[in-house]
This record gives sequence, C-alpha cells and structure tokens, in this order.
Amino acid sequence: MVTEACKKNHITVNGQLAKPSKEVFPSDTITFRKDQITQIITVLDIPESRVGAKLVDIYRKNETPAEVYQHLELLKLSKEHYRKTGDGRPTKKDRRDLDDFGNEL
Repeated sequence: MVTEACKKNHITVNGQLAKPSKEVFPSDTITFRKDQITQIITVLDIPESRVGAKLVDIYRKNETPAEVYQHLELLKLSKEHYRKTGDGRPTKKDRRDLDDFGNEL
C-alpha cells in the first residue's frame, strides 16, 4: 500500500515527494493522508530488525494536531445520529438532508 501511495505522490518526507526506495532517518518528518486526515509522523529511531505492531510507537511520534481528530469524530457522531447502521440504502430525501448538513459545517 505504501509503495502505491509513493508512486501516486501521496507521501512526503521532509517536505519532498518520496519514492518507494527512499531511506528514512531519525528526525525525518513523514506526511501522508489517511482516512481524510493528513497525518504527520516524526521518526524517532530505526529498529535493527522488524518489530511487531505494538512496538512501532517506540520508534515514531505522531504530531498530527488534535483538532483534526476532533473534527472527524464530530462528523462520525452526526452520521450515526442521523442514520443508524444497517437501515438499508438512504432515500433521496435522506441524501439531500445529509448534503445540506455537510454544507452547514
């Protein structure tokens, strides 16, 4: 997935577009977009070998502003409040109401 994202110029390292073979060093800043959020990650250290997912946070620091996550949570809550999961396809009226709600934000 990361290779595809690099080829599509969706990942930058220290402000420059990254190729899949780009080496990353401690103190490098990686910026990418995931789930409609622009993530900013700083590399703290490079492990000597592969590590499990639980240990990855030792080697990186997430510097994405907290306001971005709060905005995303508000959108999730508004969608859940309006329409419950599993209620089937939205009607035209439902879709229009959702579009109007999005334009108000």
